[in-house]
Amino acid sequence: METTQSPTPATPVVKKASRFNNRTDPVKNFERWKKKYSKKQQKCKTLRKERRKPEWQVEKESISRLVQRYNEINLETIIKFSDFPLSRNTLRGLQEAQYRMPSEIQKQTIGLALQGKDVLGAAKTGSGKTLAFLIPALECLYRQQWTADDGLGVLIISPTRELAYQTFEVLRKIGKNHEFSAGLIIGGKDLKQESASIHRTNVLICTPGRLLQHMDETSFFHASNLQMLILDEADRILDMGFADTMNAIIENLPKKRQTLLFSATQTKSVKDLARLSLKDPEYVWVHDKAKFSTPATLEQNYVVCELSQKINMLYSFIRNHLKKKSIVFFASCKEVQYLFRVFCRLRPGIPILALHGKQQQMKRMEVYNDFIRKKAAVLFATDIAARGLDFPAVNWVLQLDCPEDASTYIHRVGRTARYKEGGEALLVLLPSEEKGMVQQLTERKVPINGIKINPEKLIDVQTRLEAFLAQEQELKERAQRCFVSYLRSVYLMKNKDVFDVFKLPLVQYALSLGLAIAPRVRFLQKAQAQRSTADQAEKGKAVQMTNQSKEISSVSDDEMEEFRARLNLKAADQTQGGLSEAAFASPSSDEESEGLEDDSEEESLDRSTDDTTHNKLVSLQLLDDDDEDDARDLDLLTVKRRDVFGLNTPDSSIQCEDEESTLKPKKSEKVSKIKGAKKALKKNFKVNTKVKFTDDGKLIQQWPPVQKSAVKEPEECEDSSGINLDKAKERLHEEDKFDKEEYRKKIKEKHREKRLKAKAARRAHNKPEEAEEEAVAYLDREESADEIDLTTLPDPDKLRGSDQEDLDNELEENDSNELVKKKAKRKRTPGSSRAEEEETPSKIKKKKAKRGPKESAAPLDTGLSLAQDEELVLHLLAGRS
Repeated sequence: METTQSPTPATPVVKKASRFNNRTDPVKNFERWKKKYSKKQQKCKTLRKERRKPEWQVEKESISRLVQRYNEINLETIIKFSDFPLSRNTLRGLQEAQYRMPSEIQKQTIGLALQGKDVLGAAKTGSGKTLAFLIPALECLYRQQWTADDGLGVLIISPTRELAYQTFEVLRKIGKNHEFSAGLIIGGKDLKQESASIHRTNVLICTPGRLLQHMDETSFFHASNLQMLILDEADRILDMGFADTMNAIIENLPKKRQTLLFSATQTKSVKDLARLSLKDPEYVWVHDKAKFSTPATLEQNYVVCELSQKINMLYSFIRNHLKKKSIVFFASCKEVQYLFRVFCRLRPGIPILALHGKQQQMKRMEVYNDFIRKKAAVLFATDIAARGLDFPAVNWVLQLDCPEDASTYIHRVGRTARYKEGGEALLVLLPSEEKGMVQQLTERKVPINGIKINPEKLIDVQTRLEAFLAQEQELKERAQRCFVSYLRSVYLMKNKDVFDVFKLPLVQYALSLGLAIAPRVRFLQKAQAQRSTADQAEKGKAVQMTNQSKEISSVSDDEMEEFRARLNLKAADQTQGGLSEAAFASPSSDEESEGLEDDSEEESLDRSTDDTTHNKLVSLQLLDDDDEDDARDLDLLTVKRRDVFGLNTPDSSIQCEDEESTLKPKKSEKVSKIKGAKKALKKNFKVNTKVKFTDDGKLIQQWPPVQKSAVKEPEECEDSSGINLDKAKERLHEEDKFDKEEYRKKIKEKHREKRLKAKAARRAHNKPEEAEEEAVAYLDREESADEIDLTTLPDPDKLRGSDQEDLDNELEENDSNELVKKKAKRKRTPGSSRAEEEETPSKIKKKKAKRGPKESAAPLDTGLSLAQDEELVLHLLAGRS
């Protein structure tokens, strides 16, 4: 029994303990869990791959969900941009550009634009209209999955280059996460470079003129796939200035498209909207029911100032606002050009910039960005900076020239007080402009208050301007152009109740610009002549009616002659009036009307001038400017009339009928070149001549150059055909020979002077080299003057004969020639000549002779003692002497 017993019960206890220990081992447990987890993950991946859809399908489903939400947009629940059904890329771009809360115009228009409706949006300046059309544009292309191969999808047109550039920069910020391509097409850049990439552009921001140029000249550019057309500042683009260009652009666009129009002063013209083919447009007037049409944070004032004090007031204003950022608006580019240069010289103590349409595109971009970066500056600008441009932190808007209408005023003051910020605006009005302009602003809901200037604080700069113009002729010409340009801008204004150029004190205005004499303004002279002749015609009709009512039988001879003279004067006035009207109906170009003379006389435009004196001046001017023959000049002031009072004989009735036929206006005859040349010869006109007087009072005609030929001047012929062409050709042929001979002489003289100059230059070039070589010959001698060079002594062991001397001389010359040739090869310059090389051996011999006593050499070792050497030297010297 004992043998059968064994210690088996202990073995299972050991196995259980080992199993327990394996389960509690954390390393082994983690490895086991890791294997199970990896298997599950692998199964899940395979299941996802089987069930996963392609990316394009997923994106298409997300787009369909966004489109379904378009009809559910509720303006009351929208607080952030994320509340709109927008794509992730657009929302991310808005967030990165710090755009979170939509403005009122953005709330009301984005939803309508997303639904595909045509929108006309209007809101105050600085309310965020740019985002209101850029966001729907991006979403439109995103919905249709637009690519570069699809071409142009969105077209945005701006009236100015600066506004187009600003819109392009905003689009880059909010649309950088999209894959669309955008382009900026404006004037002032290379057309070929734009044409190379325009056909792959999806969003195009442009100005009307440049866009039409590409449509005409770029063959592969088309807009057949256009989805959306956007007009920024639509009232300006649809204005008369862009009418023809926009009509041509719209003809090239498809009719099936979405159109968005935005502006601070939106157009309501049915004709303008019909041109764009709008379909049931939605009108969004955000501030239509507002109390004021300008921002509530804008403080607006106006001041009445005389025209002669405008420059002084501007300088005083700048001096009192040196730490502010201001924009000053002018009516013309030439005003900006002149006043910018003058104020830079006056140095008011603040940076001054200028922005106008005459600048190159890169310069305009540089000025625009420079003004944005500066904290305190003054910008002189025209109306190209009045629309849409977002200048941050502008404190003052000063309108030195009165705006054209209330809409222009609203756009100008909109450069400050943008998006809930504060600002101030000051309007400068002339006494003749105050009543009409203030009335217009009141009708357009513009709250403006009148203030006065303290005359004691005005700084007079007129004398300094006069000094500047006296020093520089170019600045004086700019001042004259500024004077004429301002008057033209006032004259071309449509509202004559506000703008009356004849009420302006021209002499005082010229003095305020620094001009000593008011320049001559030709278009004003024509306009004033037209007004005076019209008044005279009305007075003449009244006098004629009263004179006809008198009894003819009781008229004396003296009274009859006086009455005839009056009738002749009235008829002349009427004829002059017709001519002045015809001359004024075809105005010259801007360059011709702006042409000014340095010796211009002071012009008087006072409307109280005596009528008779003015008629004399007009008649003299017509006589000077007339281009007809002398006989027709006389007929101009003599009018034949009927025998009204029966003073002529009965036989003259036939003559009266002939005279009546002559009263009919003749058809204007075309003046041929021969007749015109004949008139010029008769009147001895000298056109474009320049004459100069010497100190002795001698007259020299510089232009055209006077002919010096021996051909005699042709005598004036009375041939009706004008100039004899054969004689003229013969004379020109002779003068041509003379001119050719004179030209040959001039050429020979010119070549001779050239050779002399070259020779003098060679001499001057050789002299310094000689002096330098001589100087070098004496510099490297360090021995004292007392030492004697023994090498110059003759060899006492040799016999001195004539043959031996000749042989030594020949050897010395050969050695020197070889030495010179080696040096010439080393130091020869490109300008050295052959003659100079040949002269060098003789020069070196002379130099050797000069410096021989001073040259250093090694001491001669004779093998004798010092006393014996001395005796030998004395003996040799005595024998040589």
